[in-house]
Amino acid sequence: MVKKLCNRCFGSEVEAERFVLGYTTCMPCGEAQARKRKHTVVPLHKSNYMVISNRAELLGLNNKGGFHR
Repeated sequence: MVKKLCNRCFGSEVEAERFVLGYTTCMPCGEAQARKRKHTVVPLHKSNYMVISNRAELLGLNNKGGFHR
């Protein structure tokens, strides 16, 4: 079996189970990469939940509180 090296640190080996799932990073590099991404889930009034990844989308979303810009 061929060793699959992490494509970020090039020192650690990627576990076979992770590689089969499509991951090309080792666990520590994948953890660091995942912590960089932030998401916020906002409940809308009398509606569903919406995932917000941009702060500009969040401002003025609740029309009950007045117009924001």
